[in-house]
Amino acid sequence: RSTKTILSAANEVIRNNEGRKDKTLWTENETGEKIRVKLFDTAYDEAEGIVSDIMKKGGPWKDFAVLYRTNAQSRILEEKFVTHNIPYRMVGGVNFYQRKEIKDILAYLKTIANGQDDLAVQRIINVPKRGIGTASIGKITAWASEQGMSFYDACARAAAVPGLGKTAGRVAVFTGQIEDFRDALDGGASIREVIEQILADTGYKEELEAEGEIEFQTRMENIEELMNKAVSYSEDAEHPSLDEFLEQVALVADVDRMDDSENRVTLMTLHSAKGLEFPVVYLSGLEDGLFPSRMSIMSDDRTELEEERRLCYVGITRAKERLVIT
Repeated sequence: RSTKTILSAANEVIRNNEGRKDKTLWTENETGEKIRVKLFDTAYDEAEGIVSDIMKKGGPWKDFAVLYRTNAQSRILEEKFVTHNIPYRMVGGVNFYQRKEIKDILAYLKTIANGQDDLAVQRIINVPKRGIGTASIGKITAWASEQGMSFYDACARAAAVPGLGKTAGRVAVFTGQIEDFRDALDGGASIREVIEQILADTGYKEELEAEGEIEFQTRMENIEELMNKAVSYSEDAEHPSLDEFLEQVALVADVDRMDDSENRVTLMTLHSAKGLEFPVVYLSGLEDGLFPSRMSIMSDDRTELEEERRLCYVGITRAKERLVIT
């Protein structure tokens, strides 16, 4: 499906793998344009470069795909597509702001910000597990509506809620933690620091670790990405506030659910891209430590690096006419 140029590049990459039979694919297609390699200083510049390049090229959005090694890389790209009003779809990965760990941390931040979002508070009152079950949550909810107060305010008065028993103490631990996070924020802690405090103090990080190494790594990469977003927000904002940060996030998260037409740029990991093809492909984040991944470079097992090469080969050969590597 690819031009001669693209195919010969893919062959040159995979040729370095020892554990394969030597075979070279060929094509009757024309030589085609040269592959372009673009270097950027930061992931932000890279995302901006990719999106403006797509805008310059014009043509149906569905002709374009942006591929990357890990799901966490999608966040900055998604943001740039939203900013420039270009419809996109995520394939294989859940949209960044729909991922469980991101929703959890954002629910904590919303609760810290004002506690008025009942759903956010209910989402995390037992995350990580604190022994506060659905029956108890039901009792608090009922009492809150009787008293005409928010769910969080009812939690803060857990001792007064009829029939809670021992659970009242557990709820008090939860609201105590939220108050500590609020104090930290008022005391000048950055949003990033507050997220780190949530991970450590609530036991959220430990609970993730219990899910196993790969799972833990992926989820932590995503949370790290959210923290990066918080840091860059704080650097850019004139008077950074948690409320404004959450508003910004909500904007990006909502745009996502709007447009149902299928003419969109595709964003996906290399793993999800197997078997697909696009006229124009951007292969992003090619740098030591990211792709190939740090683990594969450090590993004593040669096959790990060979697997990264296979993925690179997959990425290159998704492109039918044009390939840009960043």
